[in-house]
Amino acid sequence: MNRIRLYWFLQILGWGGFALVSIFLADLSRGVTYVQIWAFIVLAATNLISTHFLRYIVKTYNWFKLSISQLLFQSFLAIIALSFVNIVAQILINLAFGTLNPSEDFKILLILANLLQAILLYALWFLMYFLVHFLDNYNSTLKYEAKINEIRLNHLKSQLNPHFIFNALNSVRALVDEDPIKAKTAITRISNMLRFSLMMDKKQTIEFGEELNTVKDYLELESIRFEERLGVIYHIEDESYSYKIPPMMLQTIVENGIKHGVSNLVKGGTIEIKCREGLNDDLYIQVKNSGQLTHQPSLNSDDEQGHGLSNTVQRLKLIYGGKASFRIFNSGNQFVITEIKIPKQKVTFE
Repeated sequence: MNRIRLYWFLQILGWGGFALVSIFLADLSRGVTYVQIWAFIVLAATNLISTHFLRYIVKTYNWFKLSISQLLFQSFLAIIALSFVNIVAQILINLAFGTLNPSEDFKILLILANLLQAILLYALWFLMYFLVHFLDNYNSTLKYEAKINEIRLNHLKSQLNPHFIFNALNSVRALVDEDPIKAKTAITRISNMLRFSLMMDKKQTIEFGEELNTVKDYLELESIRFEERLGVIYHIEDESYSYKIPPMMLQTIVENGIKHGVSNLVKGGTIEIKCREGLNDDLYIQVKNSGQLTHQPSLNSDDEQGHGLSNTVQRLKLIYGGKASFRIFNSGNQFVITEIKIPKQKVTFE
């Protein structure tokens, strides 16, 4: 059951149960008529609508990002306001159904009792609503941690697997006699990548600059292997460095472009990385590589080309919900473009 269906199920169940209990208690004390039953049902429906409106306010003004003290204060004000609205609604409903008894219904003690009951009901609603939200948020966190562990293992096995290290070390070995300084630099880059891979465990997002530095280390190592067959172009706007992105995301896209694009071409090709800030404070990342997609990679399966991309899409969904986007497509007959949009915001679980 998705969130929307669960929400409406609980709303109808809760306020429907409230109406039934109210009718049952009223029938035990003094008996009820069909008109009074309908009055109770309309009151329950009014409560449902009012709490749904409150949910709209909470989501629109993003109360979940408030501090605990601010959240408690605004919730208290909302409960008091809704409780007074509830008292007025009770009077209007009784008036509309002809069940209003001014001599009884306007007694101060009865009004205060009804007000207290409304406060307790709305406080319970608030408690249940935020509890469900935080439990769902906690469940998403668990899913994320499970996925990040899987990604880390997959990365260590495929992105920095023995085959890759073997190629990198062979490239370094060839430099030891020819250019010892460059060989030392290459070894340092391998060390940086290994350290970064091991340290990214459980991190949801990292500074864009950190990720870019790792990508540059990787591309420098690959340049040793491919020599003149690999060209690298960077177009990075300064604003990009103020963003955080999921670790290994850009690395995975770039390696995908080399593994399935550049390396399959006799004359090699280029990797072009563009990063810019959009009009709505979104970060747009574009990786353009030589090659062609012979088929659209599956983002929901573990096929060789889609595996890293699938992990990327799932992480974007877990962290940013529907606010991030991902697409990969051919550009003309020579290039493949991978585009990612990331919002500039705190992630849900931080």
